[in-house]
Amino acid sequence: MPIIDDSLGRVLLSQARLAIGSALAQPAPAALDDQRLSERGATFVTLTLDGELRGCIGSLNAHRPLGEDVRDNAVAAALRDSRFAPLSAAEFKHVRVEVSLLTEPDFIDFKNEADALAQLEPGRDGVILFNGCQKATFLPQVWEQLPDRRAFMAALKQKARLPVDFWSPNIMIARYQVNKWKEPDTPE
Repeated sequence: MPIIDDSLGRVLLSQARLAIGSALAQPAPAALDDQRLSERGATFVTLTLDGELRGCIGSLNAHRPLGEDVRDNAVAAALRDSRFAPLSAAEFKHVRVEVSLLTEPDFIDFKNEADALAQLEPGRDGVILFNGCQKATFLPQVWEQLPDRRAFMAALKQKARLPVDFWSPNIMIARYQVNKWKEPDTPE
């Protein structure tokens, strides 16, 4: 994955924070602007509070302008992640924003689950698992909690509402990489 300079990361983080602040009617620093925001891009916005996940929503494919994608995903992570109650104004002051910019997913060819697992690079690859209408993804950051390939895949299957030992010749797997940027421990 080509490394993208940190100036884009600062712009994406500022766009995300301002979008959440606006949705919560809270003051937030003015968003930085950049011509790259008009290019198509796919992002995930991850929110943490006291080091714990507080919301994560994103796009797997670049289907709209990058600025729109990061703003919409930021608001969705704050207010519409079904795993959490909507972010409160009090939490907004303490939440930490992370933005991941994804490469286009690349489908891999494999003979069986062991072959698929051998092709994944922990810490580098984000993974999308497809089985018919069921789909789930983990960002590369998830390898930090699940560094074992089998445990990673088992948890991904569970996320897709499949049994951990499920395997089928119909499964498809795609991988992607990310550039990611995270706000400092204390948001400004």
